[in-house]
Amino acid sequence: MSSVKISPKFQVVIPKKVRESLKLKPGQRLQVILYKNRIELIPERKISEMRGFLKGIDTKVDREKDRI
Repeated sequence: MSSVKISPKFQVVIPKKVRESLKLKPGQRLQVILYKNRIELIPERKISEMRGFLKGIDTKVDREKDRI
């Protein structure tokens, strides 16, 4: 885990290892979510990059009889 410092303009630098791991690019947009007592940054991706990301997911769900 890395530590970052908030600048006087409330900016932070994402550590290089994290940027490389997530393949972040300059100018890329991130979703900012406040969850309980933390901040989550989620990279926005093009829909074409999302193709196949659910491959192998278990789709078997117990359903109510009137929903089959």
